[in-house]
Amino acid sequence: MSPAPKITPMFEIQSLECVRDDRLLFSDLSFSVAESEVLQIEGSNGSGKTSLLRILCGLRQAEAGQVLWRGELITSNREDYYANMVYIGHLPCIKGDLTVMENVRSLLDTRSLSLSNAEIEVALTKVGLATYDDVPGKALSSGQRRRILLAFVELSQAKLWVLDEPLTALDVQGVALMESMILEHREAGGSVIFTTHHGMQLDCEMSSVRLGQKTSTKTVTKAAV
Repeated sequence: MSPAPKITPMFEIQSLECVRDDRLLFSDLSFSVAESEVLQIEGSNGSGKTSLLRILCGLRQAEAGQVLWRGELITSNREDYYANMVYIGHLPCIKGDLTVMENVRSLLDTRSLSLSNAEIEVALTKVGLATYDDVPGKALSSGQRRRILLAFVELSQAKLWVLDEPLTALDVQGVALMESMILEHREAGGSVIFTTHHGMQLDCEMSSVRLGQKTSTKTVTKAAV
C-alpha cells in the first residue's frame, strides 16, 4: 500500500528565532495551523507574543526561521497570503476625524475591498454600531473603536485572522461577540491565531503555544462537554 499523501498545512512556521534589545525572546519555535483551527499564543509580559504575531504577518523580520503559507514562504507568496490574512494589533488604528462608516472604508481600502454601504451596515449592526455610521471616531469610547475593528475583520474576507489582544476595551457583551465571531469563522473553515490576557471562553477545540519556556510546544485543549 502506498503511503498517504502528505497534507500541507495552511500556515506554518519553522525554527523561528526572535531577539529584541539584545535579549533572546524565543528560538527554534515551530508550529502549524490547519484550516478551522484556533491557536492561542500564551506567555507572560515581555515573552514576545506581539513580536511573534508581527513576524507572522511580515511586519517584522525574524533572526532565523521561516513563515509559510500553503507550503510557500510568505515573502515569495505575498499576494495570496495578504489576500487571505488580516491582522489586528492591540492598539486601535481608528481615525478621529473620520466617521464610523469612513473608518471601515479606510480599513477595507488597505485590502483593496470595495463594499456597498448596505454590506458595511450589516457588519456594523452585528457589532453593535447600527446607529453610529455617521459618528466621528473621536466621539466614540475605546470599546466602540474596537468594535469598528471587529466590523472590519468580519468584512475582510480573510481566511486567517491574526489578533493581538482582541478583547482589549471590550465590555462583557463585546467579549461574547468576539468569541461568537471566532466560532463562526472557524465553522466556515477559517482559522485564528490570537493573544489575550483576559481569557477566551470558546466552545471548541483550541490549540496553544506558550512562549517564555526553554521549549515551546503546541498543545491542544478539547472543548468542554
